Amino acid sequence: MSPWRMTRWERGGPPPGTDTASDPGEPATRADEPVRRHEALVSVRLGPSAPGSHLVEYLRHEPCAVNAWWIAADVDAVVRLSADSITVLHRAVADLRRRAGVEVAMANYILRALDLTTPADPGTGKDAPAWVGSAA
Repeated sequence: MSPWRMTRWERGGPPPGTDTASDPGEPATRADEPVRRHEALVSVRLGPSAPGSHLVEYLRHEPCAVNAWWIAADVDAVVRLSADSITVLHRAVADLRRRAGVEVAMANYILRALDLTTPADPGTGKDAPAWVGSAA
């Protein structure tokens, strides 16, 4: 099915009125395992003839669009996209480039969130990944 004709559940969300907890087709996940979502922050510059209202209207109907902000920078807006699969996320970024009157779209894919709640212990470097070593 072409990406612009996909419905919300084909893009990653469950169909309306279904219970995903009891769906036998869903992979089993442990209770302590977080739900994996693929996300991207996409910087958008509108084309010279594309009004901002066209982008806003497109994002209102895009199921992967979570948030969007007008910003004062080299780009006009930043859009946060989220999907259950990386394929759907790539398709949403491509659709944004192709159909929303966007001249330039640069996607920054989010790998994981930073833990800002607990301070790092400078003696042990507990928050540093295993591959980060001392420069001394």
